[in-house]
Amino acid sequence: MTTEGRPIGALAGEGQKDRPIARRLAGGEDWSVSEIICLAGPHDRPFEELHDGYTIAAVVEGSFTYRADSGVALLHPGALLLGNNGKCFECGHDHSTGDRCISFNFSPEFFCEIATAIAGTSRYRFGAPMAPAHSRLIPTLALVEAIARDASALQVEEIASRLVETVVAAFSDAVDCPPPPSGRETRRIADALGYIEAHSAEPLDLATLAALVNVSKYHFLRIFRRSTGMTPYQYLLGVRMRRAASRLAGSSETVMSIAFESGFGDLSTFNNRFRGIFGVNPTAYRATVASAAGARRSRRH
Repeated sequence: MTTEGRPIGALAGEGQKDRPIARRLAGGEDWSVSEIICLAGPHDRPFEELHDGYTIAAVVEGSFTYRADSGVALLHPGALLLGNNGKCFECGHDHSTGDRCISFNFSPEFFCEIATAIAGTSRYRFGAPMAPAHSRLIPTLALVEAIARDASALQVEEIASRLVETVVAAFSDAVDCPPPPSGRETRRIADALGYIEAHSAEPLDLATLAALVNVSKYHFLRIFRRSTGMTPYQYLLGVRMRRAASRLAGSSETVMSIAFESGFGDLSTFNNRFRGIFGVNPTAYRATVASAAGARRSRRH
């Protein structure tokens, strides 16, 4: 496990420039959750680390290449990094600088207990390095992002267990993980991901994104889907929905204002898409989150 404010990775040596920094948010006897911030860039050499326990890390900002025993993947906001206990890995920033993740770490015993219940085997291992930013993960990811603002041990442990259940169930249903991208594709898709993140509230089209990375529209669509497991529109929609949910939970802005400023052209479309992903309308979601936050504050006092 890591110590708050210290570099992560069991094999990390002293003095290495731009090692990731972990800020512990919550934890128990057999689990922990930390905010991981990395400032490494193209000129920093990747270094080997070791997963001490099973890891599921939600990428909140930035993109990077992750190499593990289960394969290679381009990690991007909304995706989940998956790590098997006792296995070495490397994270590289060949085409961008920095990232931020909310990382859950589980003891082998705790993880295997949940995996046995979901997948029917105590020997479950992640067979892929990443879970793409699928729509089924958005509600859980919205809660994960909120952890950094207001962490309650009980709520976080519930979210941690739900996260393992969701990921194991998804891969038990044979969700495909994208094949590893080539070096040139990685650079192009990393640039496109950064652009979408920065301009998610604006109207975007395939021609603009393809021109950004200097390829044809069809080729861009193909390599984007190959690298992320989804289309550019599906990724854009996920970015908008996660950010809208975060603003609903953390501000008093009107639903209409959040909808328009998140990039939705009308309120009814936003309401319908939000309900389809979160199971409730935006107003009900906000009320539920506010009620849970009030209950946590009452317990503290």
